[in-house]
Amino acid sequence: MVPVNAAHRNSHDTRLLDALGAGDSSARLQAALAVGTHADAGLLDALVARCAIEPDFFVRDMLTWALTCLPAEITVPRLRAELCSERAQARSQALHTLSKIGDGSAWPAITRSLLRDADDEVTRSAWRAAVVLVPAGEQEGLATELAAQFGRGDRSVQLSLSRALVALGGVIEPALQAGLASDDPAVRAHARATERLLRDPDAGFDQALDEAKRVVALGPERVEGTAC
Repeated sequence: MVPVNAAHRNSHDTRLLDALGAGDSSARLQAALAVGTHADAGLLDALVARCAIEPDFFVRDMLTWALTCLPAEITVPRLRAELCSERAQARSQALHTLSKIGDGSAWPAITRSLLRDADDEVTRSAWRAAVVLVPAGEQEGLATELAAQFGRGDRSVQLSLSRALVALGGVIEPALQAGLASDDPAVRAHARATERLLRDPDAGFDQALDEAKRVVALGPERVEGTAC
């Protein structure tokens, strides 16, 4: 005979599982909130699986929050396994959640292939997670790896990369200098814009990038000569 409390729990979990897959995003949001509030470890797999396919940004954010409410010792290994998924959103959300948990044991899972993933959302999540999880003494190596992608993608991707690098602080100087010496003008412009953000974190990225492109195109002497 099934105990009454176990039967109630199974019924409650079943309702939450159904709600996580409901057609209405508000219902899914409330379900994720409920799972996180009760920190129900029995729904770990369901939360991770939903992260891989959830279309609504706010629901995904709540799913991540719910996962951070569970014990890291069970959540981190499950999320690390998700990094091998063929589904880009699964990898991206797992990386995002690992960055929120902040458990350093996940660092070895932030591989070079993730940092250079073909999907821009995965790489952006990997950059952010790497900056949070990188252990002391490995920041400069991470900076070199990240800076190897100067010039990649559109404005939002480039801004994400610059922010990740700037978050590492002064250790990025050698990587910046390598970027500034590149033969590729797009790489040089991105490196110069990142350098400006490092010097002045309040500077607008668009303005920094536009100015960097002018410097690359005209040369610093000619830019100075055109100043009002």
